[in-house]
Amino acid sequence: MSILQNRYDFIWLFDVCNGNPNGDPDADNLPRLDPETGLGLVSDVCLKRKIRNYVDLVKDDEGDNYLDPQKEQARQGYKIYVREKAILNEQQKKAYKYYGLTPDKNLSKEKDVTLWMCANFFDIRAFGAVMTTGVNCGQVRGPVQLTFGRSQEAITPLEISITRMAVTRIEDAEKQSGDNRTMGRKHVVPYALYQAQGFVSAPLARKTGFSEQDLQLLWDAILQAFEHDRSAARGLMATRKLIIFQHEDMLGRCPAYKLFDLVKVTRRKESGVEPARSFDDYRVEVGQPPAGVSLEIKE
Repeated sequence: MSILQNRYDFIWLFDVCNGNPNGDPDADNLPRLDPETGLGLVSDVCLKRKIRNYVDLVKDDEGDNYLDPQKEQARQGYKIYVREKAILNEQQKKAYKYYGLTPDKNLSKEKDVTLWMCANFFDIRAFGAVMTTGVNCGQVRGPVQLTFGRSQEAITPLEISITRMAVTRIEDAEKQSGDNRTMGRKHVVPYALYQAQGFVSAPLARKTGFSEQDLQLLWDAILQAFEHDRSAARGLMATRKLIIFQHEDMLGRCPAYKLFDLVKVTRRKESGVEPARSFDDYRVEVGQPPAGVSLEIKE
């Protein structure tokens, strides 16, 4: 696989309708927001989770159960390190097993096991990882980084009351009648358009082995991030635009903030809707990037 040769900066525009894009467990699962501005937030960890889940789905990495050698070959190098209920030290022991070693603080092949982890786990190769927790596989600084997603306008989450029509235990059945039914709540954002920024470092990609093929998979994952992540809590979510700035060399020809300033997201005056309730209520305009930087917009 060809190692990445260009620096990239990108903007990820996504929206939510009647859903909770990223609940805050410290605030009764309310949608995250900036208390000073009222703008909605989606954490970088949440966005990386969507990318991990998509890669896991596409490569169908569910252990060593394949009988088809072609499928087994297709998923080589695309395991996911941070996945639900994964025991990270057990993941790291696989590198030791490959080299016939036992975990040792004075590891002589630390670089080898680190590179093995990069080669076999997509999310380590992309996002990096700290793998010094008991079973030492070193630390990796990933070439792909994301900011928090931030809504274009202040959000006002709705608190929706829900009723429970079934009970868990027989003894609860007598209590579950009339107006004494178990009540619950869910919090939703009626509509919001979020913007997150991302960065891909070619020099760091050389250290982890992040390739051109990996980059294309990353773009696919962003575009399809919400298509296979449906739930009652998240409502209707979709990636609306992926705006990619490609530099002609590894170090880049322009600061990222100047490229991001070229993207203007404004309300359409002719929509006549206040507040916004769909993507059509916004206009997205992208200016011409400077020499040495090319522009691609994916939808």
